[in-house]
Amino acid sequence: MENLRPWFALKAVPGIGNLRMKRLLDMFQTPERVLAASIEELAQTEGISRRLARAVHQHRRLPSRVEDDLNRVIQTGCRIVTLADADYPSLLLQIPDPPPFLYVHGDLSATPKNIAVVGSRNATGYGLSIARKLCADLSTLGLTIVSGMARGIDTAAHHGALDAKGKTVAVLGSGLGKIYPVENKALSHKIAASGAVISEFPLTAPPEGHNFPIRNRIISGMSLGTVVVEAGKKSGSLITARMAAEQNREVFAVPGSISSYKSTGTHSLIKQGAKLVEHAQDIIEELTMLLQGYAAREKTDLEALKDRLPPLTEDESQVLAALGPYPVHIDDLVRQLPTPDIGKLSATLLQLELKGVVTQTPGKMFSIELQC
Repeated sequence: MENLRPWFALKAVPGIGNLRMKRLLDMFQTPERVLAASIEELAQTEGISRRLARAVHQHRRLPSRVEDDLNRVIQTGCRIVTLADADYPSLLLQIPDPPPFLYVHGDLSATPKNIAVVGSRNATGYGLSIARKLCADLSTLGLTIVSGMARGIDTAAHHGALDAKGKTVAVLGSGLGKIYPVENKALSHKIAASGAVISEFPLTAPPEGHNFPIRNRIISGMSLGTVVVEAGKKSGSLITARMAAEQNREVFAVPGSISSYKSTGTHSLIKQGAKLVEHAQDIIEELTMLLQGYAAREKTDLEALKDRLPPLTEDESQVLAALGPYPVHIDDLVRQLPTPDIGKLSATLLQLELKGVVTQTPGKMFSIELQC
């Protein structure tokens, strides 16, 4: 808890938004150093006036509302993932104003193999079925589905990933303690069991209208590209698509009926150069070079890992060979082994964990620990 206080304290300074906080952290490396810096040193940072530097320098105590929020985080079992943590989304670090920290329920991975899928809240049956099928197919191909857990297309996108036993991340426009819409509370728990529900807003923050465009930059920012499935002319999904383009990410759109006003937004995106999507392969083809680059880096990491391995038994070597950098459920793992004995497998996984070679995440998911 104590190591989080400087992050919360700096974020609570009036006038310090995400962009200015990122600049301060770039200049001083840690929030502790920012808070310990002199007014003169702080004022040398781009965008920090002497008045604001003085406010940062004098800001030592957490406001009671922020203190209460930090205490709730501990009580509810949520995690705080900061910019300095290894599992902070790697692509999100590249945008100009990344959240300095995220509230996380579940397991958030730094992998960039994310694709955002968004669309209309008042979707047609066509849009819902397309979104669900597309996301199931993308999950099967190894991509993580990122969406906003709103009604309509977002909900269908998350369900599609879960149908394929894939990973999905929900980015909320409210705090984790105020799940919105309320009917998706059960869905949020399913998402967190294998993926994550995240927010940059305090735990009890309500779903206010101005929050949603703010959270949209996270949906697009942590993804290689954004797919829009059904969107009218004034759909909030078009904001996400615009942000994706501004972040130099790919933009995809699923066409609908030319007579449907609910697809006017997606058709407009296609006219502006968005990649037309008929099936998952259209997206994979566009992202092939990027995905190959990440796969090559993962292979290099795994090869380097072999040189650092401690002595392993034959059983441990066999289990390790069946694992990779992405979490695998123990039931799927046992099916890959020639002798399916879950008791023996559990004991072997425990030994590998103790040796620092394998890591376990919630839901009996196991992966190779590349940092060992």
